[in-house]
Amino acid sequence: MKITEDIRYIGVNDHDIDLFEGQYVVENGMAYNSYVLLDEKIAVFDTVDARFGEEWLANLENTIDGRLPDYLIVQHMEPDHSANIAKFMEKFPAAQVVASAKAFTMMQQFFGTDYAERRVVVGEGSTLSLGRHTLTFVTAPMVHWPEVIVTYDSTDKVLFSADGFGKFGALDADEDWTCEARRYYIGIVGKYGAQVQALLKKAAKLDIQIICPLHGPILTENLGFYLDKYNTWSSYSVESEGVLIAYTSVYGHTKAAVELLAKTLEEKGCPKVVVTDLARDDMAEAVEDAFRYGKLVLATTTYNAGIFPFMQTFIDHLTERNYQNRTIGVIENGSWAPMAAKAMKKMLENSKNLTFTETTVTLKSALSDASRAQIAALADELCK
Repeated sequence: MKITEDIRYIGVNDHDIDLFEGQYVVENGMAYNSYVLLDEKIAVFDTVDARFGEEWLANLENTIDGRLPDYLIVQHMEPDHSANIAKFMEKFPAAQVVASAKAFTMMQQFFGTDYAERRVVVGEGSTLSLGRHTLTFVTAPMVHWPEVIVTYDSTDKVLFSADGFGKFGALDADEDWTCEARRYYIGIVGKYGAQVQALLKKAAKLDIQIICPLHGPILTENLGFYLDKYNTWSSYSVESEGVLIAYTSVYGHTKAAVELLAKTLEEKGCPKVVVTDLARDDMAEAVEDAFRYGKLVLATTTYNAGIFPFMQTFIDHLTERNYQNRTIGVIENGSWAPMAAKAMKKMLENSKNLTFTETTVTLKSALSDASRAQIAALADELCK
């Protein structure tokens, strides 16, 4: 695939994978992106997953057409991108590897060598001339590993963005970018909003016309849209007005309360109501929606004096990703000692800028006139 006159795509599609990083459902597979820049000297950007090493090398050799690469630029050491470093270095013994100091430490850990005789260590503002093209390296620590660098080609105005601006799905998947990019960002990078904000400030100083991420499509048009999404996500701002109701239910009584609340919110004109069953729906999508919408209702049963396991897992996912700047409503159920509301609020007590509704809905086994009235009051608060 030709990206510019001198930059080619040499990555691969993975349609065999079912869970990315062992937890994210990827029905449309994954793309492991790699690029080659052809100049007086040739630079290769990152490798691919171990299972596709031979396919990737074949793509590279077909592209360079008998020439030999001079550099392998390693922007990120996660194995879906770095697994074939050793294979590349063995096949092209004259090539040098370019990476951050922390990346070379990880190479020693992964491969038993840090390529001391063939390495080029780069940091913030380091440059590398290939001839007509000059590359500038920008450090991106904890986006989302500590060794990450991104690379800017000032000639073609291309940002090689590592995992930034990536998404789930193979390149031939016909799907909306925003949904899968949001799920990817929140799930994998979401904890590191401050670090992404710092990188966006650096990127704002560059004239970027093309973004080449390590997953997902090459971005060539309407870049302001993608940058704006990343700014929203990394600042933990509300992306869409609406309410997510996340629930667990054992015998259906908590579910009935949730359905009543959703119906009441819709009748009151709430712009968007999303209901997710945490025991059955994709957890990553539930987490994505919690960060997307401005209001969240947590509904669960008291379970062993705590909360139902799927709800506990859900809240853990939120807090470990720095969930903040939202309004929270709570529905609890308990037949003899309701404790779920207290337990959920306790789990969220260190989260920043959360506003809990004045109304807490308490079911004692099943819906009653009292709990129906509480649901109506909660809906009023959420629709303000």
